[in-house]
Amino acid sequence: MNSTSPNNREWLQALIETNLLIIGFNAWKSYLKSGRGAIVCSTNFPLVDSFGENFQGHFVSRPRLAAFLNAWLAAPDTVILNNHFMNGHILEAVDNYNPEKDVVLLLELGEQASFVYLKNLPITPLQCYEQVCQAWSEFHMQSIKLKEGKKWQD
Repeated sequence: MNSTSPNNREWLQALIETNLLIIGFNAWKSYLKSGRGAIVCSTNFPLVDSFGENFQGHFVSRPRLAAFLNAWLAAPDTVILNNHFMNGHILEAVDNYNPEKDVVLLLELGEQASFVYLKNLPITPLQCYEQVCQAWSEFHMQSIKLKEGKKWQD
């Protein structure tokens, strides 16, 4: 939706690479629940915790996407190309992407909005989902074992 400078493109690439697993996880989980749609992520108000920066992200299903785009992109503090075809382009991408391989991502970067069509990812959204679920399951089992071990020692 916007032309990004080389520095912004590098930052955007790094953001996607760093968060690809969780982007893919959320895309697949949301697709299973709501069907086609887009991941919307805002970097404007990162949450900082012991794991680093986390960004707010949401999934907007296709039936709600047109209204969302009209409201989000019409906001006075969001700078985009002022062409109405952009909404149509995003909706067409959502209608035609392969949810098993691709993700439609909308990013809010300061006062700019970027449309990123992630195609033929090195790890599919389904694989991201499976890896996160497996890691969560292993973490949960370790947590249970630690709790059980603590009770045993008491």
